[in-house]
Amino acid sequence: MERNNHTVTEFILLGFTTDAGMQLGLFVVFLGVYSLTVVGNITLMVLICNDSRLHTPMYFFIGNLSFLDLWYSSVYTPKILVTCISEDKSISFAGCLCQFFFSAGLAYSECYLLAAMAYDRYMAISKPLLYARAMSIKLCASLVAVSYLGGFINSSVITKKTFSFNFCRENIIDDFFCDLLPLVKLACGDKGGYMVLMYFLLASNVISPALLILASYLFIIATVLRISSSQGRLKAFSTCSSHITSVTLYYGSILYIYAFPRGSSYSLDTDKIVSTFYTVVFPMLNPMIYSLRNKDVKEALNKLLP
Repeated sequence: MERNNHTVTEFILLGFTTDAGMQLGLFVVFLGVYSLTVVGNITLMVLICNDSRLHTPMYFFIGNLSFLDLWYSSVYTPKILVTCISEDKSISFAGCLCQFFFSAGLAYSECYLLAAMAYDRYMAISKPLLYARAMSIKLCASLVAVSYLGGFINSSVITKKTFSFNFCRENIIDDFFCDLLPLVKLACGDKGGYMVLMYFLLASNVISPALLILASYLFIIATVLRISSSQGRLKAFSTCSSHITSVTLYYGSILYIYAFPRGSSYSLDTDKIVSTFYTVVFPMLNPMIYSLRNKDVKEALNKLLP
């Protein structure tokens, strides 16, 4: 009998495996990753708030990125942990909708925020004399606010469209969270308009910020190449290395998943691994990326610790 989105009351998340031993092992791994994510991001935020030397535009953005990553990981990981140790693999329709909404909103917001951070690096390197005045706290706060606003407005659009489908097939999601492609695979009806909308949102929320980041770094490279000393060029590039690493890892995984949908017959095995990286592992890595080789953060940490 055909079921629609009003009669489907829950979805079943298959997760990674049905083997009880492996599920317990995955629980330990995800618990460890999430613990590091929480400790790392909160520590970085505390350091930035506590140390006046870190009260700069660059660290303002890094602090907001830590907050976003902490929130982003918390959308997924607690449910993954419950699913690993519980026989109940279900998630309610409302719960799935909320997870999807926050997942998309935070993913889009991070794309915009990474673009704002690239603009900050461009101003710092290409226009150092104007940097302090141009990157005012008002502008920085506005860029962060616009990142969230743009992300969640677009998330509202794609969430409304996704959950207006008739879910007339099985309510089993072959993934560990309520993601776009597995949900569309369960949906019935004409998906042509939906795919157009998906590609439009991909272009406006992922590709466009990526192009802004690329343009910023092209200007940065042009500026750095005009620096006469090799030490000066190395120092300028070193201020961007963390951001470049973060952008490469995040955009690489997202574009792999969403830029080239596989249609109704695609396999989710590899996609699950990549999805795990940008939803669970990446938020843990960001504090390390921005602090391990950062002298200012290390000094702030030494100052904080007894």
